[in-house]
Formats: sequence, C-alpha cells, structure tokens
Amino acid sequence: MRRLTEQVLEHVAGLAEGVPISAKELLHLGSRAAVDQALSRLARRGRLLRAGRGLYVRPIETRFGSRSPSVESLVQAIAGSKGETIASHGAAAANALGLTTQVPARSIYLTSGKSRQLQLGKQVVEFRHAPRWQLAMAGSPAGEAIRALAWLGEAQAGEALHTLRRRLPEKTLHEIANARSRLPTWLAEQVSRLVVND
Repeated sequence: MRRLTEQVLEHVAGLAEGVPISAKELLHLGSRAAVDQALSRLARRGRLLRAGRGLYVRPIETRFGSRSPSVESLVQAIAGSKGETIASHGAAAANALGLTTQVPARSIYLTSGKSRQLQLGKQVVEFRHAPRWQLAMAGSPAGEAIRALAWLGEAQAGEALHTLRRRLPEKTLHEIANARSRLPTWLAEQVSRLVVND
C-alpha cells in the first residue's frame, strides 16, 4: 500500500493553482489524524504551503524554483469552493479606477463569509466580512465603482462620480444607477443626481 503522503501529493497534483486543500477533503485517503499529520509533514518539507489553520495550497514549480500561487487564484478558488461572494476592497477598486494614487499595501478582500486572514508565503491575505450591498455585482466594473465610492466616503464621492462619468461606459453608469435601492442613502442620492439626470 502506498504511503499516505504520496496519495495526498497525487491528489494535490491534479488541482488547479490556488485551490485550497484541507484534511476534510482527503478523508477518503485515511483517518483525520493521519491526514492532518501527512499535510503537516508535507508543509514542513516544502511540498505544500500552510495558508491558515488546517488550510494548505500547492506551491507552483517554475524553472526558477517554487513560488506561492497567485492571490487572485486563491481568492477565486475559495469563492468557488466555499460558495462565498468575494470582491476587491474599496481601496484597490479606487486605485484600479484611477480615483486615487494610493496603492494598497496589503491584499484585502470583502467577503460574504467570515472575516479571517490567510498566509500565502510571506504575504497576508485578509478577508473582511462586508454587508451585501458592498458585494453587489462582484467582479463587474459597476460593482468595483460602488466599492470604490463607499471607501472614498460621502465627502469625496461626488467628485469621484464626476471622474467615473467621464471614464466609464454608459452601460456601466446605468448599472450603477440601477443598484441605488441597495445602496446607503448618501450614496444613492449622489448616484441619482449624477448618473440619472443626464
């Protein structure tokens, strides 16, 4: 019979980049205690990376050595495997839309799940629980704009909306306007004045 660590490695080799691995997913290979020990042993040997308590990822092998999987691939895999809605933080969205030159120093994402931190090599990835309206249209330009505006706050939202009106296509502006019923009153008022009243 093959060793448990070999079976775990064989299972992990078939996974896409960034897919998290936990002992519960490997119970078909052995008891919980044995699987936990095998995962821990593989992490000590550098064959797996420990991302959080009981959570591991496969390092990516390149011609220059191994590296951590990309943060984006980990985030997408977690969203898919746990059924969470995950979206970029407002600061990252504001930077991507050119509303601020401030570059976020940490990888922060908003989630419908619980708040937590994961370690991806030396990088910390933080997931913050957020209200549903901030997760609206996750992955779309309109959703990014809403999160950016929320992060900028009421004092800067009006000016930011003027900038977005020049930069975003009309379709995206209408998507933002159609989300008004889900937004806080201060943001819904700003969006109504700027986007709907052409």
